[in-house]
Amino acid sequence: MPIAEEALAQFPNLPDTSPAGASLDWGWLAGHRSEWGIQPKPGPRGLTMMDIAVGTYGDVPEHPRHRAMAARGADIAEDTPDMGYILNSKTDVWSSNVSELYEEAVARQWSATRDIPWNQLEELPSDLEHAMCQLCTTLSEIEMIASDLPAKWMWRMNHEFIEAKMFLCTQIMDEARHSEVFRKRALANGGGLLKSRGATENLLRTIIEAKTYTQATALLHLLGEGFILDLFRQGEAIAPTEVEKRIFRMTMQDEARHVAYGTMHIRHAVDNDPDVADEIHEALDHGEGALVALGSAPDMSTAIAVLLAGGAENVEEIGFPLQQRLARNQFTSYLARCERAGVSRLDRTTLPLEAMGIDLEQIRKGASFS
Repeated sequence: MPIAEEALAQFPNLPDTSPAGASLDWGWLAGHRSEWGIQPKPGPRGLTMMDIAVGTYGDVPEHPRHRAMAARGADIAEDTPDMGYILNSKTDVWSSNVSELYEEAVARQWSATRDIPWNQLEELPSDLEHAMCQLCTTLSEIEMIASDLPAKWMWRMNHEFIEAKMFLCTQIMDEARHSEVFRKRALANGGGLLKSRGATENLLRTIIEAKTYTQATALLHLLGEGFILDLFRQGEAIAPTEVEKRIFRMTMQDEARHVAYGTMHIRHAVDNDPDVADEIHEALDHGEGALVALGSAPDMSTAIAVLLAGGAENVEEIGFPLQQRLARNQFTSYLARCERAGVSRLDRTTLPLEAMGIDLEQIRKGASFS
């Protein structure tokens, strides 16, 4: 006797129609394939996405048979509507660490309202307050692109890759919170929002208009968010008070997850289809120029230099050298990420690496900078 018939035989008196006369289907009582009875075991953290990846439920197909929103592992009827997804290969969106990153993200959500000690904000000298407000103005503008970009592509991703889509949902929330916290800081101490320049918008437009999701990921995660991550890592040096230090610490942990996803997604894509490296390089050729324009923009660079110097008085002797060192570290980290992602830029980039003091041999040897 087939499994379904054997299971249903336990309930011999089920009606064929509802009280209203509609036909009934009791097939769900038979369970699905051989998965019935497999029970995931919670770990020390509770029941994680890794814990439930058991049996066929943990098998993520390289090329899903369906383009529906049905849950992966469900018994999908053949007449289920096609949702029109265009990212239907695992290499399009996947990374080996995405489930772990999702669990970390939901466990480490924080509030820009409650978790920042706003009542400890101190009155600052005018030059420092203006510098912090200018930096926060630019960051509030930049951070939202990392919400818009995943939102643009998520609805195009096959639902079989649910873990990747869930992680990108956390990134959207993270970045909304980052825009919130920097906007709040700009306003909280009486300074306000300052200058927005074309260089910022040019970089954001480069990212949002990427032709493919993999190109967009390279521009956003390897390049853009990687640079912001290194900026946040300098929070102890940049922040004039404990409030800003707390902001940079909290945003840094979020950005690290996003960069980790992007790096491993590019790695997965290139490992499975080496030809995809060409389109990534094409995007980064353009993106690097846009990022240099942003980093050298007068507002952004001088604001950071003033903060690093502890004020405008020492900006030439202390601020600009420290700002140049930060830029060198940012580009070094970026090139190291590209190496780990399998898209080496060392022999392709037009950036003046030697003039910037970047040690190419150290990167080639696989030293870790981020």
